[in-house]
Amino acid sequence: MKTAIVGLGLIGGSMARAIKKNTGHSVYALDTDRETITAALAQEVIDGSITADDLGRFDLVILGLWPEATVSFCLENLGKFKKGGIVIDTCGIKTAVVEKLEGPMNEAGVRFVGCHPMAGREYSGFGYSVDNLFDNASFIMTPTDSTPMSAVREVSQLAYDIGFAKCVMASPEEHDRVIAFTSQLAHIVSSAYVKSPNLMDQAGFSAGSFRDLTRVAKLNEDMWTSLFMLNRGPLISEITHIIEHLEEYRSALETEDRERLRSLLRDGRILKEKSNEALGK
Repeated sequence: MKTAIVGLGLIGGSMARAIKKNTGHSVYALDTDRETITAALAQEVIDGSITADDLGRFDLVILGLWPEATVSFCLENLGKFKKGGIVIDTCGIKTAVVEKLEGPMNEAGVRFVGCHPMAGREYSGFGYSVDNLFDNASFIMTPTDSTPMSAVREVSQLAYDIGFAKCVMASPEEHDRVIAFTSQLAHIVSSAYVKSPNLMDQAGFSAGSFRDLTRVAKLNEDMWTSLFMLNRGPLISEITHIIEHLEEYRSALETEDRERLRSLLRDGRILKEKSNEALGK
């Protein structure tokens, strides 16, 4: 399979590395940063560089761009993709991307599948890409009634070949609703948490719980602003829920209601245990 990757950032670069490591597919790349292309060629992460005019040569095009750029790139180059070829995105939100691209891509004879590799690091850019980023991770696919199942099968096989442990199917709307809780809210909470006036006094007083809760505060604010704004509704709902629950804990402390606090903590423990059981942990 001839594969093109548009955007050699953390995800696109890691995709290129994983494909080269685990398959016999050829990999070419398009990136506006010439230094990134030079580095990828020098490290033999890609077989060559391309321009948008070359897209018609490739069976699979992987878009490693942010949501707005993904949509713009596809619409601007709609007639350049290979007829019958597959195009997938890797964006962290799906509804805003799939709704804008599925129709035009189908009309252009391109098999488009909305995808989201559930893997990442607190660093961005090609320099931080690795060939094992996706090992044992989930690969989410958001096919609709218009998505050819042949494309889903081919993309699923590639996902397993490069290290993903499972392929999860969801509608774009379900993806965005759940991801608002499992990923986006965590980044919001981590960012808010480190704004404590006690942050600079934590040396010698912090351990695993502090590291876990603050890790994703080190984020790319430009990318995450884009993701948050495009998923405002579900994310606002999750923020509302956590504020309501935090107020319950604060109220129990303010009123010195020991039993209420204990009950709230017990409820949280039980919910976590149930979720672990559901996941087989």
